[in-house]
Amino acid sequence: MTNLKTLAVGVTMAIASLSVFAQAASSPTTPRADKREAAQAKRIQQGASSGQLTERETTRLNKEQERIGKVEDKAKADGTVTPQERATIHHMQKRADRNIARQKHDKQTAASAP
Repeated sequence: MTNLKTLAVGVTMAIASLSVFAQAASSPTTPRADKREAAQAKRIQQGASSGQLTERETTRLNKEQERIGKVEDKAKADGTVTPQERATIHHMQKRADRNIARQKHDKQTAASAP
């Protein structure tokens, strides 16, 4: 009798763990976009701390990153990131890369403390 209960509990646990694993495996991922997003955030932070970016530029670039994140979250929401959605995210990140480079290398600098 106890062997039957143990077997039933074991089978139930196995089925439950398989469904959790299947959900985790089927959730959409965008590792390249996530890696690029992290690199861009690092570049913005470095530019802000070095004085290459003004406060206004930093705010604008961070808001652009938030918009990209929202588009990525929306693409992942239905469980599949389509090639068109990936292309849109890639295009937005490419534009953000250019914006970061332009803002870091323009003649504006953050006002230094006296």
